[in-house]
Amino acid sequence: MSLTTIELDRVTDDRYGGKAAGLAQLRRLGLPVPVGFVIADAAERVTIDDVGELFSRMAAVGATPLAVRSSAVGEDGDDQSFAGQYDTVLGVDSVDDFAAAVQTCAASVHSQRASAYSGQPKATMHLVVQHMVDARAAGVVFTADPATGRRDLTVIDAIAGLGEALVDGTASSDHIVLDSRGNPAVRDVGEVPVLSPDEVADIRSAALRAAQHWGRPMDLEWAIDQSGKLWWLQARPITTLPGDLSEMDSPLAGADHVYTRCNIGEMMPGAFCPLTASVSGFAIDYAMQMTQVVARAQQSYEQPWLQVGYFQGHMFLNMTEGTGLSAGLLGNSLEQFSISICGRVVDELEPKPPKRFVSKLINTVRLTTYALSAGPAIRRLEEQIAEFHIPTSDDPRLVLHQLNSGVQQYCDITLTHVRSSSRAAVAANILESVLMRRAVKEGRGEDEGRAEATRLMAGASDVESALMLEELDSVVNTIAADDAAAEKFLAEEPDVAVNELRATRSASGMALEEFLTRHGHRGYRELCMRDPSWAEDPEGLGAMMQVMVRSALDPADRGPARTHVEAPRSSTIRFLARLAQGGARGREETKSKMALMAHALKLGYRHLGEVLVKVGRLPDSDLVFFFDRAELNRVVGSEDVTGLVQSALKRREALAFQNSLEFDDVSVGRPTPLIARPQRGVTDDEIIGRPASRGTVEGVVRVAKSIVDARELQRGEILVTPVTDVGWTPYFTVIAALVTDIGSSVSHGAVVAREYGLPCVVNTLVATQSLETGDRVRVDGDRGVVTRLDQS
Repeated sequence: MSLTTIELDRVTDDRYGGKAAGLAQLRRLGLPVPVGFVIADAAERVTIDDVGELFSRMAAVGATPLAVRSSAVGEDGDDQSFAGQYDTVLGVDSVDDFAAAVQTCAASVHSQRASAYSGQPKATMHLVVQHMVDARAAGVVFTADPATGRRDLTVIDAIAGLGEALVDGTASSDHIVLDSRGNPAVRDVGEVPVLSPDEVADIRSAALRAAQHWGRPMDLEWAIDQSGKLWWLQARPITTLPGDLSEMDSPLAGADHVYTRCNIGEMMPGAFCPLTASVSGFAIDYAMQMTQVVARAQQSYEQPWLQVGYFQGHMFLNMTEGTGLSAGLLGNSLEQFSISICGRVVDELEPKPPKRFVSKLINTVRLTTYALSAGPAIRRLEEQIAEFHIPTSDDPRLVLHQLNSGVQQYCDITLTHVRSSSRAAVAANILESVLMRRAVKEGRGEDEGRAEATRLMAGASDVESALMLEELDSVVNTIAADDAAAEKFLAEEPDVAVNELRATRSASGMALEEFLTRHGHRGYRELCMRDPSWAEDPEGLGAMMQVMVRSALDPADRGPARTHVEAPRSSTIRFLARLAQGGARGREETKSKMALMAHALKLGYRHLGEVLVKVGRLPDSDLVFFFDRAELNRVVGSEDVTGLVQSALKRREALAFQNSLEFDDVSVGRPTPLIARPQRGVTDDEIIGRPASRGTVEGVVRVAKSIVDARELQRGEILVTPVTDVGWTPYFTVIAALVTDIGSSVSHGAVVAREYGLPCVVNTLVATQSLETGDRVRVDGDRGVVTRLDQS
């Protein structure tokens, strides 16, 4: 039998399999590849005579022993790697062994595992035959992290000797993760590292060169021989990566601009689809820019993504642009501004040139007047929202036109909310500042003054979110009062329980319908265009209500009591407290209206998705949320958008990876996700945050990094979570205290916690990383300290 062989340098495409093609490309790049050739369409029955000449040729140039590896068609391709599905034979040092190796590898094309993996009965089997490197060390390098999907990381796994022990999992490797600059971010190595720093740098450099050549992230195998020379053994695309997590990033406003997740992370927690960024992110940025214009911190509305940034699916505030306000207003400073946003002085912020006193005075009057005169605009909100009609047309162009008009209304409504929030912040800051100065003057310290301000802000009545919670609590208590109804409600799956309750004419069923009529547009991540509201999410609502019903059935649990706050004696302090309470009330009211407009838009975009499926432009309606608004103009048109649809599918896959990313509270330049979260703010067993609701309580921790995790909450536990929005509110009737990674004294969670007398510490930065479910802690809401008493 005559075997057909092809030299690696003659391989120009993947007709001889991905492995051969990858090695040929590496050779063209000038990277060292062991000498070898390809046996085309390898037969399972070969004799010593068939392979004798080939073996002799390799032996003559000192290229034995040999490695014989599969290079089947489709293997190491763009879509499937086939890692470990076909056989490899190493250490081949005789003609007999070579014949047997060819037979073994060729026969593995029929293996059950390979056909099960590929879904195809058989592939054409080619074999790569190479000199086997006498390896001192071997391993793999990924030019993107396959576990997190991050393209800015390089991952190297190395093992002493041959790499087979790494591939088959029989030995533990050194594991090194390098950041975008090549610095080790994770270095999990043994007592004697396999690789020197120079070898790590050489592997990374060559791998990135290969990735640039291929134009995509790569998975490469390498070996270092006994002389220290680095050899490349395999190159294939990483087949498990989602879309680029940074594909839809907004422009960077400035290379040295300071961005933060604080503050905006409460309104926009987690990662969001591109459409949400293009709608809600756009509206928030617009409103903040227009507020800067009023205060003459900028000339006019310039372009999107100046005050807000969207990076790797997450929203950020641009603090550098925001310093225009602190530089141009009386009684404000860079320190106050950074503390109000991040809960600490942000040293990374550079002050803007100071303005003259007269300019500051005029700007202060303009902005204060603008904030305090928001009343008429607030009263017009319902009328504005009513002007938008959720599209019902089957013409996608018309639907998109209506939605674009709705986005402009959403921008105006968001601006009114920002005005209302500014009014609340001005009042709260003045109250806190006065009380802190008075406390220092009396020798009690700033913390005492801050705690007093927190206590006084708890006296607000008719706060929208607290009233909403009372109404849902009333529904829950109605269910709990009927033993049969409660038993049935708890026995069903959450969505079934809610749907069946809504279908009845019972007192609890009608109470739930009334609640949803008033508040059904609210929910977790309510400004997201894709996430459902309470009215559309019976599973999520039902899970919360079941936790509340179980708590209500416990005779020892009477729920948190509303806080009664004694009025201060000073008429000035009473006036300031009323302003702060009124500000909090107005802020929550306008946030609800903003959520109502967002809800109308999300229903409209959902309808657009359904229409685009009907006319054959999208494969499924959910995909509409993975375009930005500019791209949707193309999708509703007539041009070929096949490539754009494929990109959207990859973005949808990337969202879960983006959602697992965490960021430091402050970033200079483009925010980069954390690899190992720093334990800042932790001293021994104390976690330092900011006091947001007074009181001290001891209890068991429940760490809930998502609202789904919160479904496991038990009565009396201390909820520790990255951030809360209105979707978390129902759990406040069950928990004993609240601790968050980010937040402020006027954040949603803090406002409701104060109303219900729950000790609350916010802006800890690290609580969800430092504490574990089952830990016993003391939460001191007066000092802003969480103390671990016992570990789980």
